[in-house]
Formats: sequence, C-alpha cells, structure tokens
Amino acid sequence: MPDKTETAVDGLSFEKALAELEKIVQALESGEVELEKSVALYERGEKLKARCETLLRQAEERVEKVKADAEGEAQGVEPFEAE
Repeated sequence: MPDKTETAVDGLSFEKALAELEKIVQALESGEVELEKSVALYERGEKLKARCETLLRQAEERVEKVKADAEGEAQGVEPFEAE
C-alpha cells in the first residue's frame, strides 16, 4: 500500500489537499522527521500547494463568469471550461 507521499494529488479536492498540506507543515516544523522523509514530505507539499493554487484559480475564474443584470443581481453562471 503506497503512503501519502506516493499518492497522486490530481484527484484531491481543495479541502483534502489543504488539510494534508497543513499536516505536512506541522510535521516539518516539529523537527522530528528524519531528513529523507522530510525531503519527501517537502516535495509532496509542493505538489499539494500547486493543486490548491490550481483549484483556487479555477474557482476565481468561475466566479468571474457570474452574469449580472442591470441592477447587479446574479442571473446565472457560464460553465467554466478548463484549458
């Protein structure tokens, strides 16, 4: 069974990726992780950070596509198309 440092981050939700990233930060800050494991955790953290940034950017783009009428009331959204 692969550990979390080997599991792909592509399918993680923002919340799961952020929660795992927070755990990694805590582990690294504790100073109780061996060097080799620290490097692996750091690399995993970088992937999780990138995943969170991607998901945030996508959410921002979706919010920007909210249509408003003349009074500023939301009228719906356009579907976001990932590139």
